[in-house]
Parts: sequence; C-alpha cells; structure tokens
Amino acid sequence: MANNTSQHILTTSANLLGFCLFVITSLHIANKIETHVIDELTSIIAVLLTCSCIFSFISIRTKSVERENKFETIADYFFISGLVGILVIILLITMNYIK
Repeated sequence: MANNTSQHILTTSANLLGFCLFVITSLHIANKIETHVIDELTSIIAVLLTCSCIFSFISIRTKSVERENKFETIADYFFISGLVGILVIILLITMNYIK
C-alpha cells in the first residue's frame, strides 16, 4: 500500500456513520416535527459516509496501485462531503437553539 489514508478514512467514516444513525434514531424517538430537515440531511450524510467506507475498503483490498489511488480519492471526496454535511447539521442545530 502506497498510502495509509484509506485505513483512517474507513475507521473514521464508520464512527461518524454510527453518530449519524444515533442522531436519526434520537430524532425519531423525540418525534420532533421541526427536525425534519435535520433528519433528511443526516440520512443523506449517512449515505455519503457509507459510500466512503465502501470505497476505502475497496482501496485497501485491491492489488492494483492505480485502482487503490482511484478508490482512495473517491473515498476522500465522499468523506469530506460527509464532514461538510455534519458541519451544516451542527450549524442548523445551533441556530435552532439560539432562537
């Protein structure tokens, strides 16, 4: 393996995916109508982080260096998209509490 980034992406994405699923479950238990937008965004972020996990896993398992780099780059893009989405959710929750 030329780069060990995929291993870090896999573990971090899996942890953040668990966090997203916790948030979705908490919102459903609380049965809050105003959190519908946050619920939808969290679901989208969960899909992005799942894709990041899948591509980083494929990157680790592949034998070709070219494919490894390609899948790792794809995993990076999904991961950063998920992080930006989590930032948006945090800002939405914060703004809701400020009001």
